[in-house]
Amino acid sequence: MKILLTADPFLPVPPTHYGGVERIVAGLAANLRRRGHVVGLLAHRQSSADTDYRAFWPEAAPASIPSHLRNTRALGRAVGDFRPAVVHSYSRLLYLAPHLPRQMPKIMSYQRPTGGRQTRIAALLGGKSLVFTGCSEFISAMGRRYGGLWRAIPNFVDTGFYRFSARVAADAPLVFLSRIEAIKGAHIAIETAKRTGRRLLLAGPHGETGADGEYWTARIKPQLGKNGIEYVGPVDDQTKLGLLGSAAALIVPVQWNEPFGIVFAEALACGTPVIACPRGAVPEIVRDGRDGFLVEDIEAACRAVLDIDRIDRRLCRLRAEQSFSAEAVVPLYESLYASLLDGR
Repeated sequence: MKILLTADPFLPVPPTHYGGVERIVAGLAANLRRRGHVVGLLAHRQSSADTDYRAFWPEAAPASIPSHLRNTRALGRAVGDFRPAVVHSYSRLLYLAPHLPRQMPKIMSYQRPTGGRQTRIAALLGGKSLVFTGCSEFISAMGRRYGGLWRAIPNFVDTGFYRFSARVAADAPLVFLSRIEAIKGAHIAIETAKRTGRRLLLAGPHGETGADGEYWTARIKPQLGKNGIEYVGPVDDQTKLGLLGSAAALIVPVQWNEPFGIVFAEALACGTPVIACPRGAVPEIVRDGRDGFLVEDIEAACRAVLDIDRIDRRLCRLRAEQSFSAEAVVPLYESLYASLLDGR
C-alpha cells in the first residue's frame, strides 16, 4: 500500500529535541515500511526520516493566507507525484481541503484540541472517504460533536529504544521532562520534591519572553541549585533515555487537559512510574495505583512520592508494550487504511 504522510511544516521529522507529533510521524513511517508498505512524506525541509518519497513544504512558518495556500498547493503536487492510495495528514486540515470531495481515502489525525465549524464542513465534504483520528478518546470525543467518522488511536513509543530498568538506586531522583511552563506543572513538581526531600531533575525547553519567560524567571529559576533541584536543559533522545530509566518516577503534574502526553508512555516503557494530574487524556495512559499515581494537589503528590515503591516497574513496562508500542498501535492504522480502501 502507498501511504503519504504529512507533518506540520514547523519542525523536522524526526525532531532534534522537542516535537512529539514529528516523532510519531517518523516512527509511523519507519514501522509502515518495515511492514512492507511504500511510504511518502511531506514535511519540513530538514526532515531526515527514511521514506520512499520525500517532499517539502515551501513555507516552514506559514503565517498568512498566501503562505498557507502555497503549502496547500505543495500537498497537491505531492499527491500527483507520489499517487498514494491513502493520504494520512498530521498537518493542517486546510491543506487537505482541495482533496476532500475526492474519493481518495484520507485520514486527518489530531494531537490537540479540535472541533468547530471547519471540522463539520470537512466531514460533510469528505463523507466516507475521510476519517478523523484523535490521539486519545478525550480528543476524539471533542471532535465527534461536530460530525464525521472518528477513531481514537493512541500515540506510541519505540519500546526497543526505551529499555526497561527493573530497578533504580535508592536515592534515584524524580524527573520532570516536558516544556517548562505553568500548564505542565513544573512549580508543583518542585514543591513536591522539596517537601519530600527528593532530588528533582528538570529537563526540557523554557520560554525567554512573554508569560512563559516570566514563569521561568520568577517561579523556576530561583529554585535551581538548591534543595536538590537541578535543571539539565533540553535533552536529546539518548539523554532522555538515561533520565527516564534512572528515575524513581516521572512527575509532570499537568494543569491543563493534556491531549495525550507521550512522555508518560516513554517513562512507562522504561518501567518508570508516573505521577501526574488526571487532566485530559492522562487517565487513559496512567492507571492510578498501577502505572503510577493520579494526584489532584501537592499533598496528594507528596503521598505519591512516598508510596512510589508500591508500583511494580515490570507492570509499567508491560503497560507500554501492550498499549503504547509500535507493535500494538501501527496495526490499528493499517486496519483503518484497509477499511477506507474497501469502502471506496
